[in-house]
Amino acid sequence: MTVRGDFKEPARPRSDLVIGREELFAAAREQLSGGGSLLVHGPAGIGKSTVLRALAAESAESAHTVLRCSATESESHLPFLALTDLLGLVVDTVSDRLPAPQRTALESALTGRGESTLQRDGLALRLAVLSVLRALAARGPVLIVADDLQWLDPASAELLGFAARRLGEMPVRMLCAVRTDTDPRDQQHDPFLRASPPNTLAVRLNPLSRAQTAELLGHRGHTGLSRSTVRDIHRTSGGNPLFALELGRALAESPTRPSPGDSLPVPTSLRALVLSRLEMLSAEARRTLLVASAGARPTVALLHAAGRKDAEAETAHAASLGLLATERETPGIRFAHPLISAALYAEASAAERRAAHVALSTAASDPIERARHLALATTGTDPQVAARLGEAAAAARDRGAPSVAAGLGLLAARHTPVDAEPGPDERRLQAAEDALTAGESDLARDIARDALRRVTAPADRVRAWMVVIDAAGQAMAEVDAVFPQALADAGDDPRLLALVRYQLAWRALLVEGEMTKGREEAAIAAQLAARAGDRPTELLAPGFQAQMETLMGHPGAPATIQRALREPQDPRVACDHNGAGAVRFRWLIMGDQLAEARTTITALLREVRRRGMVESELHFLRGLAETELRSGHCGRALDLARESLRLARDTGIGEAATAMFTSLAEAAGGDVDRALTLAQEAVDRAEEDGDLVYLSRALGALGHAQLVAGDSVAVVRSLRRVRELEERLGITDPARGRWHGDLAEALVRIGEPVEAQDVIDATRARALRLGRESVLAVLDRAEALVRAARGEQGAAVRQLTAAQDRLGKLGYGLEEARAAYALAGVRTGRPGPTSYDEATRLFRRCRALPWLRQVERATATATATGPTPAALAPAALDGLAATERQVAALVMEGATNREIAARLFISVKTVEATLTRVYRKLGIRSRVDIVRLAARRRNG
Repeated sequence: MTVRGDFKEPARPRSDLVIGREELFAAAREQLSGGGSLLVHGPAGIGKSTVLRALAAESAESAHTVLRCSATESESHLPFLALTDLLGLVVDTVSDRLPAPQRTALESALTGRGESTLQRDGLALRLAVLSVLRALAARGPVLIVADDLQWLDPASAELLGFAARRLGEMPVRMLCAVRTDTDPRDQQHDPFLRASPPNTLAVRLNPLSRAQTAELLGHRGHTGLSRSTVRDIHRTSGGNPLFALELGRALAESPTRPSPGDSLPVPTSLRALVLSRLEMLSAEARRTLLVASAGARPTVALLHAAGRKDAEAETAHAASLGLLATERETPGIRFAHPLISAALYAEASAAERRAAHVALSTAASDPIERARHLALATTGTDPQVAARLGEAAAAARDRGAPSVAAGLGLLAARHTPVDAEPGPDERRLQAAEDALTAGESDLARDIARDALRRVTAPADRVRAWMVVIDAAGQAMAEVDAVFPQALADAGDDPRLLALVRYQLAWRALLVEGEMTKGREEAAIAAQLAARAGDRPTELLAPGFQAQMETLMGHPGAPATIQRALREPQDPRVACDHNGAGAVRFRWLIMGDQLAEARTTITALLREVRRRGMVESELHFLRGLAETELRSGHCGRALDLARESLRLARDTGIGEAATAMFTSLAEAAGGDVDRALTLAQEAVDRAEEDGDLVYLSRALGALGHAQLVAGDSVAVVRSLRRVRELEERLGITDPARGRWHGDLAEALVRIGEPVEAQDVIDATRARALRLGRESVLAVLDRAEALVRAARGEQGAAVRQLTAAQDRLGKLGYGLEEARAAYALAGVRTGRPGPTSYDEATRLFRRCRALPWLRQVERATATATATGPTPAALAPAALDGLAATERQVAALVMEGATNREIAARLFISVKTVEATLTRVYRKLGIRSRVDIVRLAARRRNG
């Protein structure tokens, strides 16, 4: 029998439930499926009831009886109410099994017709509840679902806890939720955990990240929000999904969207959550908190300077009401939740807000903060205020805080008279460029589009068009219509034309896939910039040209790089992700100079972080991760790649490229399934954007993940596409994608050694011409596998030994380990003992966990099969490739195709394809014939 109760929250689409909760759901399902209990805890609105409902719906399918209760604060004083919700409809079905004293006490408690109390009938009631659960469990599994444990009436809570602690081996699971404060350090769930079954897992629901908040808002129909707005929603909601959705709803219902820098509208539904506690404060205390809410980093000292003489007592009272959090490590004042500050500010009148900002405009010690408060305290245009804000924006820019500079610039534009110099549009365009630097592409684009509706000067219009193009990122096809307008505005001005032609170089690459045309456009841009004295563009253009020449294997690449590095350098361009420093790093890493590449990229990363250049930071994080991955530091590479992916998700910059590289890092040192998912995401995004250059990189990452996953057929399918794309694009340098060895290895595995050798020969010719030593060593490793497939085991072993040694000397730790692994695999085809010890040691040194799992499987297979396949087989088997002999040997043991796939770490389809080749080569028709061949060999 199932008893169902209503939860307070309305039903929501299922896909909402797992946004940001994937790991929690996985752990919860494992706990519940194993017969354990679960206690979900977290602050109000974090999604506990939603999670509880979803898990209960899944777990109810395997339960014979489901008991539910959901307490409320208003009813928590009613004794035995929760117990009645749980047992009221089932007690009659088992009451005849209870001793008379227990039955009488329980009926009295549930019906309220008697005078049963814990004080008078405590033992009888406790035993009665336990007896009912035992009787129900005797019929089948029982699931108890209890929401909002904090509001359970004390009598019910005591009885439920008594029974929970004594469930023992009974098939009774508890799925409960309890509200706790926002500070995870306060273990408020401990008393509830002690009243739960001993095998209970406590799981805290944490706030959503900014990217997860954006996904939730989009899923619930709040689309079209700029990233800066999503950032404000995330900050104000504190990552609380309910609060975020309410803020999103308020924005959707608002007749006008807030301007950049304005506070979000806080709906009445959220204000009510905190205003009741604010009513317990005096009017003066509320003014003190309002000043604190208006400040960026409020302290008691700041409040004193702002004229709040009783700040200590007033903030202490607010903390006792739960409005402020007690700072344990800093003297600052922090609201218990950002929503409290937002609601307090939203509830204040315009005059009260201006008064708070006036006080802070003189009290704040930071000149940037003083200028911001002065602006917020001023209405209308004021040239002096605008000038101070402009100075503050410049100071923020110099401090490496471009996001702050953008906000100040917009405030400056708001207070700048139309006839002032610089004018309001000049200030807005500078704010747009600052927003780009800060990684706030949506905000930058919106500011620039707004400026284009008013500005008429060609220089201003081209400047705005450049922001629009840059904000599009890799999706340059989306702004393709901008280029004719930008060219028309540029006219014959060489400085403006240089800017547009530089962007046309990128368009040729990203939209048309034309490297030669991109190279030519960059050269024209450099010439125009030199004529106009535009040093930044004069340096950026040859940097782009050098990138194209490097990918094309053009002999002029070194000279172009030197031109891009020529003094005098512009400091900002020197550390830009498209500047000469980045080009030099790429040249170093492609040329196997890993130590110098690491030094270069580390210095670049440090500088862009100092300047607050978010897009460049993202690029250089990936670059450092790539350097560590090449060096065989897989754990470090994975940490850096995941950090870059978080930044990409938060900013919306380079998500496809970052997913692509993170896939490579996951395949090397993390989770293969995650690698496959990320690579496929990168492929889908690149195809959607029409970005052929990154499509080839994404397919290369997908092919590599498929190789580590053991799906050789899929590897060949993906990497053949890469080969075709790179031929079409004119990419000839094999050090760019380094997929060639993977393709050759996969071709060998599926029985295509001729094509594998063709890939190796074509790539080797290019690698020899360009001096790519590590690529040549990897090709030797792949060629050794071709030789082994042809039965040339001795030559294969010698070539693999040499390749491993070369890769080790070059510093390519992971590739060295892969060579050792391949060497051990080839030796399984020769008489004598086989050892994977060296490969295991090298993979462990690299922290290459997915590869270590492959080694474990290979070791288990070698141990299980005993003598090598070649030793078992008749002469006809000697002509089989190594993988074919391994598959045949396992068939001899009676293994199924699925078992063979698991033991050899390949797909079932690959096993089937391999067996088909074995049948063809041996002239047989079935698995039985393989066994017969082996039997004839054993019989002499």
